[in-house]
Amino acid sequence: MAVQPQAAPAGLLYRGREGMWSWVAHRISGVLIFLFLFAHVLDTALVRVSPDAYNSVIGTYKNPVVAFGEIGLVAAVVFHAYNGIRIILVDTNTWCTRHQRKLAWGAVGLWVITMIPFMIRHLMNVFG
Repeated sequence: MAVQPQAAPAGLLYRGREGMWSWVAHRISGVLIFLFLFAHVLDTALVRVSPDAYNSVIGTYKNPVVAFGEIGLVAAVVFHAYNGIRIILVDTNTWCTRHQRKLAWGAVGLWVITMIPFMIRHLMNVFG
């Protein structure tokens, strides 16, 4: 006689909805921001060791590949900020808890609205 696996109780597993993906993106953006800050502190500290080495490192940053990395950095910071505000609202307000799905999409919408003008201006500075 075969044993049927029991179904998991509803509500205990993520189903790939907005809450799960905003949680994942918040963690990833936080780690990326941390790694950037770590690298930034190291390359800035180089100025005290050797100003010539510092100038050499900073000179390598002046290329289009790094410009796209800067877009990624700003995208991570802006998303992390908007999603962090959403998390604070959901944690402190029962209305927001009931509407967290709308708030997640609102954070994404604000992120897009913020990133489009930034990307246009930044790419104009890099390639213009």
